[in-house]
Amino acid sequence: MADITRHQSNEKLSRVVVHGGTVYLSGLTADDKSTDTQSQTRQILAKADLLLASVGSDRSKLLLTQIYLRDTAEFDTMNRAWIDWLDGAAPPARITVGADFALPEIRVEILFTAAI
Repeated sequence: MADITRHQSNEKLSRVVVHGGTVYLSGLTADDKSTDTQSQTRQILAKADLLLASVGSDRSKLLLTQIYLRDTAEFDTMNRAWIDWLDGAAPPARITVGADFALPEIRVEILFTAAI
């Protein structure tokens, strides 16, 4: 059985989990939650780049993303940041759904699964 490695863990979650050649990132939110949906999305994607790189992966190896939006009317706004970030990389399987967050200032949360 393949080992499970957990990174950036606390009592409630591990930010990064690696198992069997796959990396799982916890749902990521923006650090500056006072910004709009596009800015929050860009912050999350930059954070994902760093976390993926920390375990030898990158956006070109994405398998699945799950995107949660506070306001689905901002779908196109979020997608502009998403498409810019992909920058020609093959897009992963993806779902985008509306969500009610515990913190009202969160506009976007994204969960990532990638190969290593």
